[in-house]
Order: sequence, then structure tokens, then C-alpha cells
Amino acid sequence: GSRSDLLAMVRRLAAALRDAGLGPGKGVGLVLSLSVKAYATHLAAHALGCRVAAARPGWSPGQLSHALDRQVDAVVADTPLDRPALPLDELLDRPDPGGLVPELARPDDIARLTYTSGSTGQPKACAHTYRAISLAYQPDRWAPVLARLLTRFERCLIQESLASPVMFTYLGRCLVTGGTAVLPDGLGLPEAIEGYRVSATLMPPARLHQVLRSRANLSSLRAVVLGGSPASPGLLRAATEQLGPIVWQGYGQGEAGVIAMLTPEDIVAGHDDSVGRPLPAVEVAVRAGEICVRSPHMMVGYWNDPAQTREVIRDGWLHTRDLGYLDSAGLLHLTGRARDVIMVNAEVCYAGAIEQVLAGHARVAQAYVVGAPDPETGEAIHAFVVPASDRAPDPEALRALVQERLSANSVPKTVEVIREVPLNASGKPDKKALLG
Repeated sequence: GSRSDLLAMVRRLAAALRDAGLGPGKGVGLVLSLSVKAYATHLAAHALGCRVAAARPGWSPGQLSHALDRQVDAVVADTPLDRPALPLDELLDRPDPGGLVPELARPDDIARLTYTSGSTGQPKACAHTYRAISLAYQPDRWAPVLARLLTRFERCLIQESLASPVMFTYLGRCLVTGGTAVLPDGLGLPEAIEGYRVSATLMPPARLHQVLRSRANLSSLRAVVLGGSPASPGLLRAATEQLGPIVWQGYGQGEAGVIAMLTPEDIVAGHDDSVGRPLPAVEVAVRAGEICVRSPHMMVGYWNDPAQTREVIRDGWLHTRDLGYLDSAGLLHLTGRARDVIMVNAEVCYAGAIEQVLAGHARVAQAYVVGAPDPETGEAIHAFVVPASDRAPDPEALRALVQERLSANSVPKTVEVIREVPLNASGKPDKKALLG
């Protein structure tokens, strides 16, 4: 569709949402698949100055309830839900009111809640203001590295849910620069790149493995942006050899927004063990080995959670819980994670939350969860359980329990029954030795 089609859709939706009582400072939950209609709904809710909370696909009913029950005034959905919701197609059934799209957003209101999967297994909502998110769409405010990247976005493939702030933001930036956004319409990623002659796309590193193995013609690509978890130096080099110097990597967090960018030139120059240079607007300080940032696009805090907010934002600095250092050339390196997290399909999965669920099973005395590199999903989760009695628990029942309580990506790839756990020198469980 054209820009005028999109604007007409936004006008209809804004009028319908207004009639439903939504406006500045109100929260709207979106449970939508990837579509032009879904993007128009986001834009309409933002035009009205709402706080937009987009649910991630693959959430369990419990996670959906946690995210939406107390945080929104209405929910818009394109599939039936077990809760009251405004059906998207009904909202679109009204005539176009014409005129201009409303501009009711106030700079210091919360524009968006970006969900992480919380350490208790429940999503935490990172709250970003309109002032912060609007910076993403002002080309005169873009860092030079970003402006250069976006010259390659003539035909940008957006293939993941708009609940991802990266997908949502780059779709908007592509339109701002006069580009065309392409939705895959059921095609696999490599087939969509070939079929639509895509010039730029974004994906987690694990997906890039699959693209490089495909037989599709990828010659139209001028930029591949990786994010979600750091790609290994080997993958960055292999992709650059196969596709040319077009691979970029963004390092950021739901809490912080983008922190640093690794450019194709950095990779060619052998800096593929770093996550690139911090953006000019982002201040980085390393304190006791932990990366801390201050930037105009970081969150103001976790929505309705002052205690967790105080834990990560101190004196205006956001503590990323990532460990790392800046080298003499100004490149940022990650050395580990201060929290025990496993990145599966670019989703943050907390080992502690999975261990709690497994250990809650009647037949499990103790549970240990470890991540290991995996070519399909980036990292995979491996669980080790000590049975509570002679009767060992059923691994499939344990996997089903995690699926029910947490998310699909949190389900262990393997569940192994062990009789005792190895200990390290300080007498603590040595989880890495379990993978041995």
C-alpha cells in the first residue's frame, strides 16, 4: 500500500480508539501479528498520545496477563483472546474521517512499554517517553553512522513482530528516509530477500546462520543489521566473506535503547570481537567491570516498579548488568553478563526463572540450567535435575511445565537427570562442568 493508504488507516483507527476513550496518558495493549494494519494501530495510538504496550508473540497466557492486566485501559487484538479486546478489523470498518492525524502526544508522557522477560519469568516493562522515542525519527539528530546505514534502506524487510522496538523503529526510519518497508507475507527470510529484492534487513545472529546456508539469491542486500545477542567473530567474518562488507551489529537493551554500533569497516579491520563504538549521544562508563550508560533514549524506569528501577538506574546512570571494557581505540567489548541469562532466538531467558519452575516440580529436588551455543537458536538451554526420590521425573513433563509458566524460548532443549551436581573450588555448583 501507499503512504496515503497508511495515513487513511491511521486516521480511521485514531478516531475509533478515541471513541473507545483512549487519549494522552492512557495505556493500550496490542496483541497483533505482523501486518500493515498492526503498524497503523501503533501509529494511531501514538498520535493520540497513548502508552503503547505491545505483547510479544510466544508469551504464555500468564505472561500476557501479567503484562496487560494492570497496565492498560484497553486491548486491541487481531485474534480472539480470553479477555475483553477491541477487534482490529471492527475498528477499521469505519469511514475515513479525513483531515489531519491528531498530534496529542506530550513529550514527557510514556510512549511505549518495551518488555523484557523478567528475572522472575514475568516480563518487565521498560518505559520510554515520547521525547526519547521521537529522536529515532529525526534524521538531523541521527548519529553519522546511523545516517550512513539508513541510506541502504530503500527496501527494508521487517520480518519480526512490531513488539520488537528494533523492528518498529527501523520500519519508521525506513519510511522517514523515503524507503519502502516490505513485510514477508508468509515467505521464509531468504526467500523474501530474493523475491522482494530487499536491500536491508534486521535479524538475530542465529537467523543469519540459516540465511547463509540457504540457496536464495541474496545479491540485492546492501545492509544486514544484527541484534538481540552478540554474533561470534566467526559468524561476522563468514557473513562478510559471503555477502560483502554489508554486515552491521547493534548492541543495546530494552532498558537503554541502542548503545553501540559495529560497522562493516570495523569487521573488515578485524574488530569483530567488539560490539563497536558507542553512539555519540551515549555516554559509557565502566564501573567495577559493569557497563553503565547515560543517553537521551534510555528508559525513565520500569513501569510501576520503583524498586527494580532503583536497582538499575542510579544517579542518572543505567547499569546494564553486562560486563565489559572500552579499549584504547574507543571500541566497546563485552566479557560476560552480570546476570545469568541465556539468549534464545534473541529473547532474554533467565536461568534462575527456569530453575525455579523446574525445582517447583514435586519430583525435582534441585535444578540447574546452563546455556550453550546453538547454530539454530543462538544459544540453547540445557537443564540438569536432581530427582527428589528414586522415581525420576519425566523430562517431557518438565519441558511442558516451563512452556506453561514461561515462554516457548525458555523451554530446555535437553533435560538430563543427574544424581549430584559438581562443585567448584568455592563449593558452589559448577554449572559449566555439567555440560562437560
